[in-house]
Amino acid sequence: MKCILFGAGGREAIIASELAKKYELYAVISHKNPTIIEAVEKTGGKYYIEKKPNEEFIKKVIKENDIELCVVNSDNLLQQGVIDVAKSCGILTFGPTSEGAKIEWNKAYALSVMEKLAPEMLNPTKIIENEEELKKVIDEYDDVEFVVKPNGLTGGKGVKVGGEHFKSKEEGYNYALGCLKQDKCVIIQDKMVGHEFTIMGFTNGKEVVLAPCTYDHPYRFEGDKGPGTGGMGVVTFKDGLMPFLTKEDMKKCKEVMEKVVREINKEKIIFNGVIYGGFFKTQKGIFFIEFNSRLGDPEALNVLSLMKTPFAEVALDIAKGNELNEENCNFEEKASYVVYVVSKSYAIDSKAEPIEFKIDENILNNNEIKVYCSSMEQIDEDKYKSVGNSRLFALTKTGDDLEEIKEFVNGLLKKYVERDMLDYRLDLGEFRR
Repeated sequence: MKCILFGAGGREAIIASELAKKYELYAVISHKNPTIIEAVEKTGGKYYIEKKPNEEFIKKVIKENDIELCVVNSDNLLQQGVIDVAKSCGILTFGPTSEGAKIEWNKAYALSVMEKLAPEMLNPTKIIENEEELKKVIDEYDDVEFVVKPNGLTGGKGVKVGGEHFKSKEEGYNYALGCLKQDKCVIIQDKMVGHEFTIMGFTNGKEVVLAPCTYDHPYRFEGDKGPGTGGMGVVTFKDGLMPFLTKEDMKKCKEVMEKVVREINKEKIIFNGVIYGGFFKTQKGIFFIEFNSRLGDPEALNVLSLMKTPFAEVALDIAKGNELNEENCNFEEKASYVVYVVSKSYAIDSKAEPIEFKIDENILNNNEIKVYCSSMEQIDEDKYKSVGNSRLFALTKTGDDLEEIKEFVNGLLKKYVERDMLDYRLDLGEFRR
C-alpha cells in the first residue's frame, strides 16, 4: 500500500518510522527532517518539500503516486483541510476534516460542546467578544487568579496562567486584549490548583481506545519555570495511569471523549484518528481543559513507542472504519520517557539565528534509545542545523521502571550533549502542583 504523510515535526518523525514498517511511504514536509527522509527512502517512496501545500499540489501528489492512504496529524494542516482534499480524491484518510478538527481550532466551540455533554467538568469560564466585557470580567478578580486562553491555534504556547506568565491584572488584561483583537474572542477561566494530564484516544469515529495517560512538561526550564513551550518532554507510567489518577478517573475521561466524538460525527464521519483530551485533577474532581484533534508532540513519541499493535495497522483500520477495540489497538504495560533537546534560545528569542550542532555517536548509535528529529536538517555526515527556533530532536526510551529509564537517558544527556549551544530538562516526571 502507498501511504502519504503530511507534516515535519517530531510527532511526524515517529509516525513516518512506524508507517514505513508496512507501507511504501511518501511525505510532504516543510523541511528535510532526517528521520522522515530516512523512513521514506527505506521504502522506495518520495518526499516533497512544501511549506504550504495547496489543494492543487495535494491532488497532484496523490494522483501521480497512486496514493491509497493519507495520514495528517498537524493541527494547522488539519484546520486547512488537507484531509478534505484527500477525501475528494477518493482515498482512505486518518485524521479529521477541517470541520471535524474545529474541536481544536475553535476553543469556544469545544467549550460549547462540553457545556452540552458534560457541564460538571467545566471550570468557571467566560467567552469574551468585546473589550468592555473583558475589562469587566478581569476587574471581578481580586488578584491574578485567572487564566487567559486564545481561541485559535497557538502551537501549545498560547495559554497564560496568572502568577506564572503574568504578574499583574494589567499584564493579564493586555495579553487577553491582544488575543481578543486577533481572534475576535478570548477565554478567561478561574485558575485551578492540581495536576494537568493528557489522554489520547484512537478512534474510528465511533469507538475510542485510550492510550496510556501522559504527563507533559511544557515549561522551558527545570522546576517548571520560564515560558510555556510545545513541550520539553513527557512521561508515562507502567500502569497507564498517573500517581494522582485512578481507573475511575480514566473511565470518566473516556466516556466524555466518546460522547464528543459521537457528537461531532452525529450526521456523518468527519472525525477519525486521535482525539486528545487535556484535563485537570483537583480536590473537587476532574475538569476539562481542551481537546486536540491529533496526536500530541511529544506525547506521540511516548504513545507510539508503547503501541503493541503496529501503528500502521491501527491507522488503516481507523481509515477503513473497521471496528476498534483493545484487541486490535493495544499497548505494552511499560513506562516511557521522552525528553527534547532544544537550542538555548528556544521559547526565549523567536528571532534567534539558526545554529549548527552535532549529535554524539554514543547517542545516535545507542540501541537502548530511539532518536527522533524535529526542527532540524542534516548538513554533513555528523553535522546538523536548526530550522526556525523550535525543538531539535528527542530521546525516547521505554522500560519497566520510569526512574531507571530516566536515569539512563539523563546520563546520556549529561555525558554527551553539551549545554553550550543546546539545552534540555532533567526533572521530567516530577509533580509540583
